[in-house]
Amino acid sequence: QVQLVESGGGLVQAGGSLRLSCTASGVVVSLNTMGWYRQAPGKQRELVARISSRGFANYTDSVQGRFVISRDNAKNTVYLQMNSLKPEDTADYYCNSRNLLHTFWGQGTQVAVSS
Repeated sequence: QVQLVESGGGLVQAGGSLRLSCTASGVVVSLNTMGWYRQAPGKQRELVARISSRGFANYTDSVQGRFVISRDNAKNTVYLQMNSLKPEDTADYYCNSRNLLHTFWGQGTQVAVSS
């Protein structure tokens, strides 16, 4: 059974930082493309960042230079370090694991950034 468990969300003031964690079981993060998506109220879910099995990372333009995705293979965990947070970063953040055969989602963690 695959589980992706997110943690680290919360309320932070604009300009602050948070680190989200996604601990996986049933999948190996280093063998899959791992991503962070977010969905703000009334908006579609969008890709924030992803890291390939080879370790290549890419980001949506709005977070480039502020967010960093990384993984700890020993802990089978993926992180999203979010710096210089803005109110428009407020959303539910979801961890995603995918390869050619599957796509799995976590339950999400809330991030709220106050101005």
